[in-house]
Amino acid sequence: MKVRGFRGATTVQQDEELAVLQATEALVLDMAKANNVDPEDIISVMISTTVDVKSAFPAKAVRTIEGWKYVPVMCFHEMDVPGGLPLCIRVLMHANSDIPQHEVEHVYQNEAVKLRPDLQK
Repeated sequence: MKVRGFRGATTVQQDEELAVLQATEALVLDMAKANNVDPEDIISVMISTTVDVKSAFPAKAVRTIEGWKYVPVMCFHEMDVPGGLPLCIRVLMHANSDIPQHEVEHVYQNEAVKLRPDLQK
């Protein structure tokens, strides 16, 4: 089995704790489902947010998903580049998987679909 990286991103309409937590949970669950990844196979989850997201730690959403308590998660801020997509949450999930690299399904939701239109199916 190889280690694969699964990418995903989403946005929230405003920086509110519940919105951040719900969007993060929906994103990581969709990423795992799209790639048939079980929490036991996840090596780590790295979550970045744009600097305008500061009402909650998105990692809290991941740690509270049933079966995900022991998945290592870390949060940090994304680079603050002028013209960047605001209110954005990005996820990089590392997991053991037999999926070939070109078959990995990266998940982009809400306004974040603009980040990688080349990966949309």
